[in-house]
Amino acid sequence: MIKKWYLLIFVALCGACTTTSKQQNTASQWLDKPAYAQAGAIQSGELSSYDLVSGYLARIERLDTETNSVLAINTQALEQAKRVDAKIKSGESVGALAGIPVLLKDNIETSEMATTAGSMALLNNTTGRDAPIVAKLKAADAIILGKTNLSEWANFRSESSISGWSAVGGLTRNPHLLSRSACGSSSGSGAAMALRLASLAVGTETNGSIICPSSMNGVVGFKPTVGMLSRTHIVPISFSQDTAGPMTNNVQDAWLMASIMAGEDARDSATADAGKHLIQQPNSSLIATDLKGVRIGMVRFRQGDNPHILAAYENALSSLENAGATLVDIDDFDQPDSFWADSYNVLLSEFHSSINEYLGDSPADIPARDLQALIAFNKTDKRELALFNQDIFEKSLKAAAIDSEEYKSALSLIQKTAGTNGIDTLMQQHNVDVLVSPSNSPSFLIDGVYGDPSPGGFIGVGYLAAVAGYPHLTVPVDDIKNLPVGLSFIAGKWMDEKVLRIGSVFEAKHGFSITPGLLPSRFDAPELESITENVTSN
Repeated sequence: MIKKWYLLIFVALCGACTTTSKQQNTASQWLDKPAYAQAGAIQSGELSSYDLVSGYLARIERLDTETNSVLAINTQALEQAKRVDAKIKSGESVGALAGIPVLLKDNIETSEMATTAGSMALLNNTTGRDAPIVAKLKAADAIILGKTNLSEWANFRSESSISGWSAVGGLTRNPHLLSRSACGSSSGSGAAMALRLASLAVGTETNGSIICPSSMNGVVGFKPTVGMLSRTHIVPISFSQDTAGPMTNNVQDAWLMASIMAGEDARDSATADAGKHLIQQPNSSLIATDLKGVRIGMVRFRQGDNPHILAAYENALSSLENAGATLVDIDDFDQPDSFWADSYNVLLSEFHSSINEYLGDSPADIPARDLQALIAFNKTDKRELALFNQDIFEKSLKAAAIDSEEYKSALSLIQKTAGTNGIDTLMQQHNVDVLVSPSNSPSFLIDGVYGDPSPGGFIGVGYLAAVAGYPHLTVPVDDIKNLPVGLSFIAGKWMDEKVLRIGSVFEAKHGFSITPGLLPSRFDAPELESITENVTSN
């Protein structure tokens, strides 16, 4: 629904453009390069922010018609880019991301635009506020290019939801095979980065919402330690698990982005210790060239049995070994029978409390100020309940209060299982620096009847990192029948920089990347043309 009026705005903005054909060609050569390289070129005068932003706006209009990853455009982006260029030309000092366009998942507030979480109830949620992580990006002179679509309410409204769909933005599709899911809930950020519709993107995760769309769209995703980045002015689910994080096309960009967004926030108590563990900006002294002396735990108990995924996993492990790492098999892990039920109940309790606080705090004119009113609103809007219900909302309304013993007991059990008795114990027992596993299965078909069916199941141990609040990085490693898959790197609390450093070496040694084909389905793959066409006889 954005594209019709967006084109008019873009044409109007560019009506007075003075960019020459030569300048446009120069900018187009930079669109697929790393953000850190773009930033260097902008600061040296080799590239202008204005041309880079213009190039991405044109690419969004050209490539995003079917994928539908970008929900809204910041109409001030070109003027903001001009101001950055003027600062550089006048010799003023600028930040590390000067002139770099960034897309935000549409549950993160920025002063220029509404923040909808994909819901019609928040269609007019223009707060005039910057989330602290956005303020940090702007302080580094980044340009907020626009908002990406998402699974509505970050996929926490219905047990039969369709990943990538929101009432405001419609359906985001996987740009590799359009019949496949972009996963969620940071669907738009994942698809947009796969198509390279901006230099950088930001997603959010409660449990898998950065890692799954990154893996299934073939990009890098980094979920930092919970508390490394502020969550203030981000539409919430869980104060024990929520975090924002970078979604990029390479690890160094994710590392740079995380280092800029990290830091304490007096309004978010989880960040109280962030200043003691800040991520340093990547530089030649931090970026290693091999993994000699690094011990890596190969998670086997959640690798699944898909032979294609296992082959990709073994190939990735070989790259780690060739880089000098010592590999250690980890075959077993036990968790309490109540773990999954308790983890769900914790989210139900925390969402009720968190969303009431967020809705009540918004300065915008919105029709619902608490969860009960939100449920009532959805019943009156024809778009909201057309595809699936709101049973998670209804269960959350009845969930145990966050000051109850029931909630506290469940929270303690799942955090100990995932953290102290999980990732921490596995790393200590096997004396490893990080754990690795497949990030997930390849993308599943979009299904408007059954929701999100995953025939191969959800694999990997990302759920442990999510519940424990520990850092998790996914890096693309292979494609299976035109669909990308990723490798996960996980470690203990505040070990973010170690995870990024190891992941950057692996990425350089493994050397895999994938470009979306925007194919309607697997049957349209060029290599299958001679097989899928009709056979005729004389």
